[in-house]
Amino acid sequence: MSTDDVLSEVGPRLRRLRKEREVTLAGLSEATGISVSTLSRLESGLRKPSLELLLPIAQAHQVPLDELVGAPPVGDPRVRAEPIVRGGRTHWPLTRQPGGLQAFKVLEPQRKQEPDPRTHEGYEWLYVLSGRLRLVLGEHDVVLSAGEAAEFDTRVPHWFGSTGEGPVEFLSLFGPQGERMHVRARPTRK
Repeated sequence: MSTDDVLSEVGPRLRRLRKEREVTLAGLSEATGISVSTLSRLESGLRKPSLELLLPIAQAHQVPLDELVGAPPVGDPRVRAEPIVRGGRTHWPLTRQPGGLQAFKVLEPQRKQEPDPRTHEGYEWLYVLSGRLRLVLGEHDVVLSAGEAAEFDTRVPHWFGSTGEGPVEFLSLFGPQGERMHVRARPTRK
């Protein structure tokens, strides 16, 4: 629907709403400070609606501005991406848009692996849902349990995976440098 089509429907919508509420043009004029003639021209389509006119009308009728302009309904927000299996690890994408912040739910099976730290651009956050996640970050070797989180700059050599004691399920957020949530993890004792 074009902008002109949307704007042409505003006037009849304003008239319908006013009549449903049994408000006269004079009563609406008094509530909004907009002249009766301007309100009449808005309703008849002889005057284009503007934000300065629609905001007080929305406030007077106690409705969201979207209702006056007939904004399209928001689409289904659910993300229905198929799981991706890489190297035995299953990733469920939780974001749809490429670039920017990416979120994944990850299931790492029970397995004992030798850490192979890597580096790349970006920033990562991990949050353990169940199980125990081993994180090797630079000189640190830590184990995160359910409910614990970690954040790190991915330019630091890092690796994470199962401790070998069982599977681990976690959330992974990866993105460009930006806001950080400042969660600290304690190193395990050896």
